[in-house]
Amino acid sequence: MAKGKRTGIELTAYDDIFETDESRAEAALSKIRDIPLAEIDEFPDHPFKVLMDEDMEQLVDSIKRSGVMTPATVRLKEDGRYELISGHRRKKACELAGLETLKCEVKELTRDEAIIVMVESNLQRTTILPSEKAFAYKMRLEAMNRQGQRSDLTSTPVVSKSRSNEELADKVGESREQIRRYICLTELVPEILQMVDERQIAFRPAVELSYLTEGQQYTLLEAMEYNDATPSLAQAIKMKKFMQDGKLTNEVIQSIMQEEKPNQKEKPAFKDERITKLIPKSIPRGQETDFVVKALEFYNRHLQRSKDRER
Repeated sequence: MAKGKRTGIELTAYDDIFETDESRAEAALSKIRDIPLAEIDEFPDHPFKVLMDEDMEQLVDSIKRSGVMTPATVRLKEDGRYELISGHRRKKACELAGLETLKCEVKELTRDEAIIVMVESNLQRTTILPSEKAFAYKMRLEAMNRQGQRSDLTSTPVVSKSRSNEELADKVGESREQIRRYICLTELVPEILQMVDERQIAFRPAVELSYLTEGQQYTLLEAMEYNDATPSLAQAIKMKKFMQDGKLTNEVIQSIMQEEKPNQKEKPAFKDERITKLIPKSIPRGQETDFVVKALEFYNRHLQRSKDRER
């Protein structure tokens, strides 16, 4: 063979040839370690909430008894600190249990890879709020789009985005249209988004309301409070149409919210339980005010008679 020429054949390293499953497992275990909680940073813009509920109490008790059974996942940052990718509930439970460290698996991940792993691990939760899905889907889709643009430079951004949409839909078991609807929720102001999480506003009307500007949404909030009502799907669609036509004024929002909805029950005249519990259930809905007025008139006549007798 001519001197200086390379054959192009790459030989497998000696250690790789004789590496066993056991040695690979040991290598993986070497990345699991107890890391001080003070050295672990939260994931930036983490969309999932850590609730102080009964499940958290049980997790704290479990960790006090047996420690953390499943390691959290972290990545080493450039500044030498760690970034928490999955295990936010476990970290909080360790803090509540009085522990100073958290068992973690350290993974080498890029920012976008970390986002994808974070979303995948948290979507396994039993209960997920609409707002959590909304921001999680948005973060993951943006990360997948950036990865697609880097790996396939010949694709147009539209094609890359379309492919990412399809891949995300397949992975999470939702249609592309439903994912689009969830991501729309990220355009809602916090107060309205909270009402969606609390099921005060239904999902589909909320999607239509997301097209309104921030100022229009806050005007709508005032109208909802004034009328003690939330918009139906038909009302939300109507507001969106007025907005698209450039005609959604404060007066129009108030007018739409004052519309009577089909099959809408008349609102009770009084909210104070001290009053409502004194009104007989036999009083027809809508006649509560008349009943209270007559009761007060009777009471005032009684007071007047008592004063007359004392003279």
